[in-house]
Amino acid sequence: MNVKTSAKKVKTLGDAAAGAIEKYFHKTIAHETEVIKDKDAEELHQMRVGLRRLRSAVTGFAPVLDLPKKAQEQKIGKVGRILGTLRDLDVMLESLQNRYYPNLPADEQEVLDRVLLTLLKQRRRAVKGVKAVLEHKSYQLLKKSIEDWLAKPQFRAIEHLPVAEVLPDLLLPQVSEFFLHPAWLLGTEYQDDKVKVCDDLNAEAIEEKLAAEGTILHDLRKQAKRVRYLMNLFGDFYSETYEGYVDDVKAVQECLGDIQDSEVLGEFLTDFVEGDLKKELPILAGILAENRYAAWGKWQILQGKYLNSETRQGLRSALIHPVVDDAAKGDSPQKK
Repeated sequence: MNVKTSAKKVKTLGDAAAGAIEKYFHKTIAHETEVIKDKDAEELHQMRVGLRRLRSAVTGFAPVLDLPKKAQEQKIGKVGRILGTLRDLDVMLESLQNRYYPNLPADEQEVLDRVLLTLLKQRRRAVKGVKAVLEHKSYQLLKKSIEDWLAKPQFRAIEHLPVAEVLPDLLLPQVSEFFLHPAWLLGTEYQDDKVKVCDDLNAEAIEEKLAAEGTILHDLRKQAKRVRYLMNLFGDFYSETYEGYVDDVKAVQECLGDIQDSEVLGEFLTDFVEGDLKKELPILAGILAENRYAAWGKWQILQGKYLNSETRQGLRSALIHPVVDDAAKGDSPQKK
């Protein structure tokens, strides 16, 4: 199978690291001006994605990078969290307005009108927070530090290693953490010394499990996101089989995200009505529960697939065997 053309241009671990950081740094700052203008929510979304991928690149290539203190992962994460607060409000507003509002009776729409006004007030405060952080000295120093580093990248001694040879060492630790997460065992039982997914749970039982242990699913979602972004960095060095695993990780992230978004929205609405959501907004509460049930069903399919030892071993095997040719491996690099 032929390796993608772009992979042939990357020979060393240092090359790959610098290329990824440059790509996602420019993707991030390309949306900065429009985010400050706050005319299009998609600009905020794209800038946040850029920051996430930049952070993943910095984390994934940490063993080879020698970054200045002001450009390190924690600084990028802080900006991302502030943008994330605004993005979460945008998602909630869009969901309530377009997905739920049209399907509700008039009395519940009246309640939602007040909810939307509250969210819009929160959004105005969040916009001020985003503008403040993007105009703050610390963010400007973060950008300048990355720009200076890109002009003259600094690495640790392993920068000259052929990237294809060290990919398993970069990827396997994060994937192992993903596989060992306790959320994989939520809603399972042991039969004949094997883990079996309980696929006969009714909606009420699922709601109880989510209420008691939903936080660990949310944590797995975050781990899935980290693994997905890290794997995306190296797609050029692997076959279509690898891309299939990336798609699976994305699917885990998305179905667990649907559960999380529904739960967060339900909690917000419960606080707003200061009572039992099923009594105050019965139709909306029912729709949210149906959505969680549907997302749980999608999760269980992936859960069963990845509790299978053959699937896990297949992913490990894919990571250990990059699809490379002599050009991708590179000749012995000259010292810079």
